[in-house]
Amino acid sequence: MPMEFVNPLFLYGLAAIAIPIVIHLFNFRRFRKVYFTNVRFLEELQQKTQKQSQIRHLLALLMRILAIASLALAFAQPYIPTSDASMKQQARNAVSIYIDNSFSMGLTSSQGALLDEALGKAREVAMAYGTTDVFQLLTNDFQGVHQRFVNRQEFLQLLDEVEISPARKMISEVMHRQADLFHENRYESRIACLISDFQKNITDVDQIKPDTTINGFLIPVEAIEKSNLYIDSAWFDAPAFRLGQLIKLNVKIKSASDQDFEKVPVKLTINGQQRAITSFDLNAGKEIELELPFTIYESGIQYGTLEITDFPITYDDLLYFTFDVKELIPILAINADEESLYLNSLFQNDSSFFFQNEAENRLDYSSFSRYNLIILNGLNKISSGLTIELNKFAETGGSIAIFPGEEADLDSYRQLFISLNTSFLADKITSDTRVAGINTLSSIYDDVFESVQENIDLPKVTSYYLIRRPTGSMMENQLDLLNGDIFMGSEPAVNGMLYLFAVPLNHEWSNFVKHAMFVPTLYKIGLLSQGASVIYHTAGENERITINKSQSVGDQIFKIRSTNKDFEVIPEIRSLFSQTEIFTQNQIKEAGHYKVVYNDETLAGLAFNYNRKESDLDFYSRADLAKMVTDRGLTHFQVIKPTDKSLTEVIDELSAGIKLTKLFISLALAFLLGEILLLRFLK
Repeated sequence: MPMEFVNPLFLYGLAAIAIPIVIHLFNFRRFRKVYFTNVRFLEELQQKTQKQSQIRHLLALLMRILAIASLALAFAQPYIPTSDASMKQQARNAVSIYIDNSFSMGLTSSQGALLDEALGKAREVAMAYGTTDVFQLLTNDFQGVHQRFVNRQEFLQLLDEVEISPARKMISEVMHRQADLFHENRYESRIACLISDFQKNITDVDQIKPDTTINGFLIPVEAIEKSNLYIDSAWFDAPAFRLGQLIKLNVKIKSASDQDFEKVPVKLTINGQQRAITSFDLNAGKEIELELPFTIYESGIQYGTLEITDFPITYDDLLYFTFDVKELIPILAINADEESLYLNSLFQNDSSFFFQNEAENRLDYSSFSRYNLIILNGLNKISSGLTIELNKFAETGGSIAIFPGEEADLDSYRQLFISLNTSFLADKITSDTRVAGINTLSSIYDDVFESVQENIDLPKVTSYYLIRRPTGSMMENQLDLLNGDIFMGSEPAVNGMLYLFAVPLNHEWSNFVKHAMFVPTLYKIGLLSQGASVIYHTAGENERITINKSQSVGDQIFKIRSTNKDFEVIPEIRSLFSQTEIFTQNQIKEAGHYKVVYNDETLAGLAFNYNRKESDLDFYSRADLAKMVTDRGLTHFQVIKPTDKSLTEVIDELSAGIKLTKLFISLALAFLLGEILLLRFLK
């Protein structure tokens, strides 16, 4: 690009170049008399001396001309403008500086912690602009105090308050927030700076919308050591829990390191007591899944913790979780005529269940919310009122099991199935057949059979209703007949589950009620009606949490309180029928155990963990960032490269152009020195 000048009037000083030229010409016109006896030797010596003297004077003249020209150019303050040279030409600049304060910024760089280096760079950026410019600080917390522009002194004070935070934001989110603030305040000169380690899982440059009204810089900071071993996740295979049950907690551990790990211990504690411990070996960059078995000894809310030891990143060495062991699982049977002896024998004699029978013509719909499972036993017709209430029950997560009546009104049943958006019962089929297939991979039978023998005795069937799947049905076959028709299937119904049987609960249509398959099938359906609960949530995010559906919100005030009682917050509450939903609205920022309380009564246990995406130490290089910026068409953004200069100088050059004043002063001095050496040593 062409060179430009801050004070072009000083270029008139180039006329001083004429002075040494005039002096040079005057010296060449001077004559001297030389007396010598031999004219021939005089002519040779004179010719040689004249050539040497002429070269010497021409070189001296050149040095003087270049020195004068360099001085004149230096006073004119020359610079080479960059593509962003217009940035600081406005009367006032608005500068938005984002500092990534996520957990990965706790790693160490050559200058200390990455966050400290980032804060230092933010100060240098601020010093590259004038005292009349305005500044805005942005971190991953998106705090209200940061949603405005302030003067430089206030900005530097805000930097002192920045700390590591569990919050994380995508780069596109940050730039969108910066653009909104620029446009709200209508500043003409807009500069956005992003200081980050640019982890790959947050750097979504491809999602940034190009905005030519904003100039900016991406300023990477880089850790010297990138090593981390962390607990990625944990889960239970068992969908429900009961006292005395041996359950297995599955744990996934990942390595984000270039070194191998040997004999690393993993500890499991439940309610403060160590319940299991194991160790593992893990190669660099790999992951492993472990099983930690333990027995449930008490009912109620269980607070669990998994722990490993690793440095320097420690926030992901702990994983908190909770689960609830119910003393009793409430089940309601709605009967057409008589109660089922088979259901009574199964559920009333088991201490894990609270079982209640009701006649279809004496129902209290308001009591439905107290149950986990409702069994329809032999109903020939389903009223519209019952259809509505069962739909509400399913919306709150309740499970429904249906044994149709012998003379079922399929149209009334069809209305229920339509409201639940599920498969439905069709024609009655009379045919001697039997159950031929068991879905041993389903949650009902996965722990019932070790293996299924080819000649196993399975229920016999003389009549059944055909179960039809509509388009898009999600029904899972649990038991199949010889011809492939469904004997029993399950599928999601609104927010709950539907278990649909093709036969009534009697021995005329099938011997299922007297068969060994009956007990484990209904028993598991009862256990599964507790629903699969979420054992932990993510801190620093807006989580939606569903608590005990039997609690009525009304004018009550619910609170989320840490188990050590050092933190308490009133969350947003929403109620749908008898279901209560809590929205944390990013208020819970610390990992740990919490509980939902009302009048000091604990309604639910909660666990929060820091986002594990920060644990993956995979970063973009400066070259990668530059390529992505170019590919995305962000022509007004530049990636800052490492240099010996301060960031203040780099920003100043990139904003106002490459200044050449010092260069020309140095050249002037060099030319003058060259003239002195020339006159002294070149005789």
